[in-house]
Amino acid sequence: MNKSDYLFVFFACFTGFICFFTEGSDSFASALGYSFNLLILILPTLAGGLLLSGLIQQFIDQEKINKVLGEKSGTSGLILATLAGVITPGGPFTSFPIVFALWIAGADIGALVAYVAAWSLIGIYRLVIWEIPMMGLDLSLLRFLVSIPLPILA
Repeated sequence: MNKSDYLFVFFACFTGFICFFTEGSDSFASALGYSFNLLILILPTLAGGLLLSGLIQQFIDQEKINKVLGEKSGTSGLILATLAGVITPGGPFTSFPIVFALWIAGADIGALVAYVAAWSLIGIYRLVIWEIPMMGLDLSLLRFLVSIPLPILA
């Protein structure tokens, strides 16, 4: 465990302590139950993402990743990472294991930032599944189009 892990565990214990002594044992038990249910809900997705990360590390050629997304890839690496982020489906349990695998394989930090920014800002699946049905076509497309250059600028 590193320092940030210890800090996270400390804050979790601290907030649990506050919950127990301010709200009582019933609220604390309810919070633990909710946390356990959330863990059960997230665990399959997390396991799939970690498996995906391991498989990516085994199947990708580090020389190719270094060539197309490495330090010397320049703008083309940023554009490729942006396009990959745009088409990556799923939530953070899918995208962040991919980012980790690409980082281990030698991708440049700029390409990784472009990937995450594109995934979060201009993901095509989010646009089609959530934004257009909820916000309408005009607002969704305007937000999408305005956000296109942001991953490369990040």
